Order: sequence, then structure tokens, then C-alpha cells
Amino acid sequence: MTPSTKPPSNLITQLNPPVKSKLPKSIWVLGIVSMLMDISSEMIHSLLPLFMVGTLGMSVFVVGLIDGISESMTLIVKVFSGAASDRLGQRKRLAVIGYGMSALTKPLFALSQGMGLLITARLMDRVGKGIRGAPRDALITDITPAPMRGAAFGLRQSLDTVGAFIGPLLATVLMLLWANDIRLVFWLAVIPGIAAMALLLFGVQEPKSTQSKRPNNPISKTNLQRLGLSYWWVVGLGGVFTLARFSEAFVLLRAQQLQIPMAYVPLVMVAMNIVYAACAYPFGKLSDRLAPAKLLRFGLVVLILADLCFAISGSWVGLLAGVVLWGIHMGMTQGLLSAMIAGCAPADLRGTAFGFFNLVSGVALLLASVIAGLLWESLGAAFTFYVGAFFAGLALLGLSWFSRRFPTSNAN
Repeated sequence: MTPSTKPPSNLITQLNPPVKSKLPKSIWVLGIVSMLMDISSEMIHSLLPLFMVGTLGMSVFVVGLIDGISESMTLIVKVFSGAASDRLGQRKRLAVIGYGMSALTKPLFALSQGMGLLITARLMDRVGKGIRGAPRDALITDITPAPMRGAAFGLRQSLDTVGAFIGPLLATVLMLLWANDIRLVFWLAVIPGIAAMALLLFGVQEPKSTQSKRPNNPISKTNLQRLGLSYWWVVGLGGVFTLARFSEAFVLLRAQQLQIPMAYVPLVMVAMNIVYAACAYPFGKLSDRLAPAKLLRFGLVVLILADLCFAISGSWVGLLAGVVLWGIHMGMTQGLLSAMIAGCAPADLRGTAFGFFNLVSGVALLLASVIAGLLWESLGAAFTFYVGAFFAGLALLGLSWFSRRFPTSNAN
């Protein structure tokens, strides 16, 4: 390797020594905020594919298309909200706007009688998520000491995921109590969303900026070049990971296909997110001490095994195995990628860095969801998951190739 092609010494894996101190209180509050909003969102999203197909009569392809477009909208908006938080220096205010927008769109799902209002609700909800995402992640980076960022992102992801299994669990209980009244469950989902917005507004204090000068245009060519090789390497890696893992909506539809009663389908997300929540924080702490590339490789192997379980399963046993493995994969990789971005980005461009990272992931998610929907309708569910395993295998080969091409140090 020539000096001109060798990446910076801190590329991706340069980690600060662990320190013995507690995470800041605001990190816990931000985690609880994420948990409450996820309870609200997952009460709806765990039932939404069934509502769209069964109640509104949409096709599986349309479900995949809407899901891909709406989630991609979230990640595209993060570019501009992240850049705005860098320019204005007010990350908390943008996060409050985003959480509030998502909370106030929840009633629209219950009111939907056709595709028009449902798509409007879905897009507005995801725009709210996009507005809050990058400023919140940049705020976590601002608050947390550098040697603890893996643990901080892991904790937030873990609490967020606690909400992601409480939401479907509540949906299941309410569906049983209310004789499968999906719309009534959607109405109740408004409450934790409003609570999340209020807790963020009054429970988190944004630290004063240490930057003497904020960038006039965070997404200018000069500032994007300042992000550096290490940052763009992680961005590309995150996009490949997302392409290999399509929406969980297809896991819910697979559960219904295996004759699991409608009221119990949300329990699929409960089981997945229990595993995810249990894994995210420990793996986040581990990433502060080990080379991230090792965890990423293991995470891809687990994803391949999960896809194969979904493809070959003919009963709830195989489905449950795939769900557990999928949750482990998410716990190993999601907080880790965020911590890697935080470690690469200049302090005054952290919002922009998280925004572009999510933009690339959004494009990959749209492609993955559309491809999965087409494969499902034309070649069946099993083939769809086999293709997912194939893409994960390609990502694993690519990660191994880059690790050899760009050797990194593990600073412990």
C-alpha cells in the first residue's frame, strides 16, 4: 500500500481507552424518549402491514413500496435536519419538532379509509422521524465523552428497542381485548408519543456549543471533503448493510403466511426486539474495546442464518429461530455503526455526518424493500429470504476485502 492510498491511522477502529464513569443523565433521558416514541410507533407498525393488506386491500408489492419510500423519506430528511442543527447549533429544538410531528400524525392512521390518507400519515410520521434523528444522534455525541460513545449509542438503542417490543405487546393484548379492532389500537398509540415529546422538552438540557464558529453551509463541497476518508468508508459500509436487510414488514407477512393468528403476529416483533434490546447495550460497550470490523463480520453471519431460517421454516419454530437471530444481528451492528460515525466526524459537522450516513442507508432501504416486494409476489417468500442471505454474503465478502485492503489498528 502506498502512502497516498493508506487511510488515516484512526480509520474506523481507533478507540479511546475505556474510562470508569457513568453515562450522563441526559443519555438515559434521551433513551427513555426514544422508548416512548417507539412504543407509540410500533403499536401501529406491528399491525400496519395487516391493516394495509387485509382492511384496505393493498397488494404486498404496494406495502413494500410504501414502506421503502416512507423509510427512505426519513433518512433523506435527516441530511437537511442534521445540517440545520450544525448551522443553527440547536439540536434539541429540531429534535422536539420531529418528535412532536410524529406524535401528532398518529390519529391519521386510525382515520384512514383508503390509500391517500394512510400514505399521508405514513410520510408525515417518517418526516418527523427524519427531522429528529440526526440532531438527536449529534446531541448524544456532544453530551457523551469520547471513550463511552459505543456504550451511549448502545444504551439509547437498547431503550429504543425496549419500546419496540412493548409496543407490539400492547398491540397484541389490545387486539385480544377489543376483538381485533385495529383502529382503536391506533388511537391509543397517540398517548406515549405525546409523552415522549414532553419529556424531551423538559428533561434534556442541551450543552453549550464549544465551537467558536459554525459552518455557513454544512453540505458545501469543502465541508463534505472535511469529513474525510474514514467517514465515507463507514457510510458506504452502512449502505451495504441496509441493502442486505430489508424491512421487518416482510417478517410479519411471513408469520401470517405460516398461519399464525392475526392477533399474535405482533408478538413476532416483541420477540425480535426483546433480543435486540438485550444485545444492543452489551455489544455497544464491547465495541469501545474491540475492533468494530470483527463485530460487523459476526453480525453479517448471523443475518445470513436468520434469512435462511425464514426461507426454510414451515412452522413457528423455524420462524422463532430466525426472529432471534435477526434481533442478535441488529444488536451487534446498529449502535456500532452510529458510534463509528460519531468517532469519524468533525465536531462542527456531526449533524451533517449522521444525515448523509442515513441518506445512503435510505437509498439502500428503498431498493431492498422494492426488490423484496417484487420477489415475494413473483417467486414467493422463501426465494425472497434466500436473496437477502445472498446480499448479506456479498456484504461479508466486501467487508473482508476492505479490511485486508485497509488494515486498521485496534487501539485499546
